Amino acid sequence: MIRINLLPQKRVRAGAPEASQKWLIAVLVIVLLEVVGLFLFHEWKNDELVQQNQKNNELQAKISEIKALVANHEEVKKSLAVLRQREDAIAKLQAARSGPTAILLELSRILTQGRGPTVEPDRLAALKKDNPLAVYSPAWDTRRVWLTSYSESERTVRLEGFARDGNDVSELAQRLRLSVYFLDVTILPGKKEPDKDTKLELIKFALQMKVRY
Repeated sequence: MIRINLLPQKRVRAGAPEASQKWLIAVLVIVLLEVVGLFLFHEWKNDELVQQNQKNNELQAKISEIKALVANHEEVKKSLAVLRQREDAIAKLQAARSGPTAILLELSRILTQGRGPTVEPDRLAALKKDNPLAVYSPAWDTRRVWLTSYSESERTVRLEGFARDGNDVSELAQRLRLSVYFLDVTILPGKKEPDKDTKLELIKFALQMKVRY
């Protein structure tokens, strides 16, 4: 007897196992790439953290140094204040000692025959070029003037003396104006007086000026 099976039969596809294997490999590759990527990202962030911690440590060390430096800030301020007071006192003493001395030496130069005031050469040359009458006369006989009084208060000086005539007073005032040691030179009202010994008529004068030293 011949039997015929009329029921549908299942067909087995030969390529199905290979496709499953490829899909599984692809998934594994993706997972592996993700793991590698996460590892690299973690290492990168870890390096950033290490660098940031290093910077923080350096800043903290600097802050500690600054705190140590300013820990005795008030004591340092007091010490500096004392030193400044000493320096000011020394400077005032030196100015009081050297200032009037320098002024008297300058007066000596001005009243010495053949010499003149201390003046900047460029300024003197410019004055000679613009107005020759604005400079001093090297040929002036300084013996025609003599001082009898010198007083100073708060860097304001008053000179008193005698001169043969008004031109001598003007020459002296001009030399003082040119000097780097004097400013605001003013000729005060004077008067004529006869000399007791020679009976010559002299000019009793007074000058007022500021001094710089």
